[in-house]
Amino acid sequence: MFLAEAGADFIKIGIGGGSICITREQKGIGRGQATAVIEVAAARDEYFEKTGIYIPICSDGGIVYDYHMTLALAMGADFIMLGRYFSRFDESPTNKVSINGQYMKEYWGEGSARARNWQRYDLGGDAKLKFEEGVDSYVPYAGPLKDNVGMTLAKIKSAMCNCGALSIPELQQKARITLVSSVSIVEGGAHDVVLKDSTANRNQ
Repeated sequence: MFLAEAGADFIKIGIGGGSICITREQKGIGRGQATAVIEVAAARDEYFEKTGIYIPICSDGGIVYDYHMTLALAMGADFIMLGRYFSRFDESPTNKVSINGQYMKEYWGEGSARARNWQRYDLGGDAKLKFEEGVDSYVPYAGPLKDNVGMTLAKIKSAMCNCGALSIPELQQKARITLVSSVSIVEGGAHDVVLKDSTANRNQ
């Protein structure tokens, strides 16, 4: 509530959940992204009921697959940080390199030695980054932004349709988040078959 009462235009949720962030293992700070979004969304709605002021929230971290975006929105996020997602595209201003025969794009965190963003992460004193909170890495190259964003939006819209929702607020109202077992996760993808593409790749 402190940030809302201080006049924040929106609140960003997430510490250590990003793919290139190592804050949790370095400092032990942060919590599960889903839990954080759900609890902050509940506090936002409570604040809105009391004051009539709606503070949007942004989920920052934990997005790897397209369906993760739908989950974040369903849990209460108004919008999402997508650093890894956009870093894979032609439009990302980083080098495209070949690693073991696969094209990759460079991707690094603000808390990494490469970025050297000590003004954000250092505690003062010497103008230097005392330890890293991010890594220098690669992500699989995915081509042009236009083609990928169109596919992602199609998946989100289809998932919303499955929930009977025509808007993000309606999705947040109608979607039901449940715990699943490891067996359910396996069942959610292709299983107990030999994929043709996988077979072809193994034979190359």
